Amino acid sequence: MLFLFLHFYLSGKQTLHFMKKMIAPSLLSANFLDLGKEIEMINKSEADWMHLDVMDGVFVPNISFGLPVVHAISKQSEKPLDVHLMIVNPDRYILPFRDAGAHILSVHYEACTHLHRCLQQIREAGMKAGVVLNPHTNVSLLEDVLPYADMVLIMSVNPGFGGQEFIPQTMRKIEKLRLMIDKIAPEVLIEVDGGVNTDNAGTLFSAGADVLVAGNAVFKSANPTATIQALKK
Repeated sequence: MLFLFLHFYLSGKQTLHFMKKMIAPSLLSANFLDLGKEIEMINKSEADWMHLDVMDGVFVPNISFGLPVVHAISKQSEKPLDVHLMIVNPDRYILPFRDAGAHILSVHYEACTHLHRCLQQIREAGMKAGVVLNPHTNVSLLEDVLPYADMVLIMSVNPGFGGQEFIPQTMRKIEKLRLMIDKIAPEVLIEVDGGVNTDNAGTLFSAGADVLVAGNAVFKSANPTATIQALKK
């Protein structure tokens, strides 16, 4: 698969690049008491995006942060914001998250009754559209909507909490999705979130992943910037 570069102007800040082997540190694992310092570390690192998990306590059994926090992060972040909505009725919040600073907005297949329309609305709002699959959801269900997505996020843990162990069956799922994407919509990226670390990053990229979300592996390490660099290599 050739490297893919999609360029478009965002928030007067920068051009967003889509390519292979990207790292998106997840702020869910950051030190919330010193969030500004954590964001600055990511700004200075080789990370490509900043991943934000938004949870409502309904779709998943946890509550994280909402629009005001995303907006505050966007003011300091020099990286594109990769926002993952783990919420019910995500279509109600497309414009608010766009206005809060999201560059990529991903919604769950399991939460969208009208997924095709939701992805279209995200694109019409000027963001890149992602669709997320829980561990139990078969990738074949995305066949008809792949042309309307820019990214598929494969959950390699059950969503809602950080620090979980990687589900091994995810590898086969990524390989299956890679074949389907290359046949139907080669420009679509594959992102993987959950249990990603320096031990499995290379295998995930080899299986077909383009973007890896890393939480504890980055923020709990002795040298986060070096860990980000190691994940990319």
